[in-house]
Amino acid sequence: MAAEVSIAKAKAGFAALVARAEAGERIIVTRNGRPVACLGPPPAEKPLVYGDLRGLWVAEDLSLPQDVIDDFEKTAEDFAKRHNDLAERK
Repeated sequence: MAAEVSIAKAKAGFAALVARAEAGERIIVTRNGRPVACLGPPPAEKPLVYGDLRGLWVAEDLSLPQDVIDDFEKTAEDFAKRHNDLAERK
């Protein structure tokens, strides 16, 4: 069960509430006894697994700044070069 705290008490003791949230507690902030917000730990990040983006597509009419495209292409080329270098060492 989550703890309930009024907005006034949350404002007065915000640092302490954040510390409790960091410890894993979920705190419901209320206004006039009605829940209006929730303070708690962030959701656990799920690692990206190969294949997770299967089916993802980019629209053909997507316009990106040229520097973004250049960075992407450079990164892809660098990756391919490193991959080939590693494959040759084996």
